Amino acid sequence: MEYIIHFIDFFLHLDTHLKVITNEYGLLTYLLLFATVFSETGLVVTPFLPGDSLIFATGTLAASGSLNLSTILFVLCFAAVSGDTVNYHIGNLLRNKIVNHEDIRFVKKEHLDSTHIFFKKYGAKTIILARFIPIIRTFAPFVAGVGMMPYSKFICYNVIGGAGWVSTFLLGGYFFGNLSAVKDNFSFVILGIIFVSLLPGVITYIQSKRDSNKEIIN
Repeated sequence: MEYIIHFIDFFLHLDTHLKVITNEYGLLTYLLLFATVFSETGLVVTPFLPGDSLIFATGTLAASGSLNLSTILFVLCFAAVSGDTVNYHIGNLLRNKIVNHEDIRFVKKEHLDSTHIFFKKYGAKTIILARFIPIIRTFAPFVAGVGMMPYSKFICYNVIGGAGWVSTFLLGGYFFGNLSAVKDNFSFVILGIIFVSLLPGVITYIQSKRDSNKEIIN
């Protein structure tokens, strides 16, 4: 319980915690941010790590001069693209187990199902769109690997999606994060980002449940 409380506190006060981390670790902050974004996008066991909110908060730090904007933009884009690339190859390696419906402890079936629905609806563009939706963002490249999407197509969408995602939230934090209205209500802003990010995934899940119920009735 105490761990959960600390985790929620970290989420809601990302700006404060990042300032402390930057002051204590200096240049190592870039490595820590790289590792977090890489893990959130590249490892299906860590979809709970902060993504959108973390990048937005990082943008506010860059605006204050604590981090170099160009450097952190490159670092986070590289983390996002390389994370998805690793995830794609993991999905490729585990393809036979997934296809044969074998249980994989660290892969939740409901997350895979939600991601499959996105792929059915949006096709390869899911790799770009999923960047802005937590959980699905982590599983989209994995499912692409399982489905053996051509790597040349995947890497193209991967680079576009990764760069677009990081740029949107990083520059959003850079230009708007230090406005007094945002700084004074930073916790609410972070909650708003999380809520808006989760909304498409929730809607898709509800729609999938309705569709499955219709199939059962019919």
